[in-house]
Amino acid sequence: MNKFLSFKRSLFIGLFAYLLICLLSLSGVAAQTMSNANFILRFGNFNTAAGKTTTGGFTLNLTVGQTAPGLYTGTNFKVRAGFQYIKSIIPFSFSISQTNIDFGTISPTIAVTRSNNLTVSNGSAFGYTVTASENHALLVASSGQMIPDTACNSGACNTTTAALWNDPNTFGFGYRCDNLSGTDCDSQFTGHTDFYKPFAASPSAVTVMSSVNVGRGRQAQITYKLNISNSQAAGLYTNVINYIATPSF
Repeated sequence: MNKFLSFKRSLFIGLFAYLLICLLSLSGVAAQTMSNANFILRFGNFNTAAGKTTTGGFTLNLTVGQTAPGLYTGTNFKVRAGFQYIKSIIPFSFSISQTNIDFGTISPTIAVTRSNNLTVSNGSAFGYTVTASENHALLVASSGQMIPDTACNSGACNTTTAALWNDPNTFGFGYRCDNLSGTDCDSQFTGHTDFYKPFAASPSAVTVMSSVNVGRGRQAQITYKLNISNSQAAGLYTNVINYIATPSF
């Protein structure tokens, strides 16, 4: 029985700009003040615009309204002030090391694993998220035969909860995430070698990697596990896993 999974990479970059215009007048002073019972914040302006403008002759990164944007250097420091530097320091990128996963010929009750790596570089102000979903369970398109998604030992896992899956008589398809660089995988997998989850079915999706920090080459290994019963019909089983990487601004 040849069973394989083909993976399609999806990349969605969401850029959200918030424009807040405040017009205040108090004895000739223009400023913004925020306060509650515990604090008072006073400052001179809000950023009103930022972005990248291009024509055939030039490219301009701009920040409008920020106090003292620009590049500042000294003997022991360098300060880049302004949203224009977020993009230039670490451009957002997302890659998958292997987009076709082939389990080959498998035998009942003998689990098989395969893996690939997800790599994210991110310089956005509020981190990033990678979500995953499957188009359907492993399926023989011509007959409709399916391999169910795993529920782990004793039905203990689901799309949001990882659990132990090491029983050879527990069948299905699932995955786990292990950190290779950074600590961006779901913490439920950390320190638990045989913990797995099933993929969520599209249009639902579940986070597999995320971070609130900037960084280059943040990498995780995704391990896919497949185990079938003696009664599973022979056939070519396939599905598609969609990964969507989104930076947060």
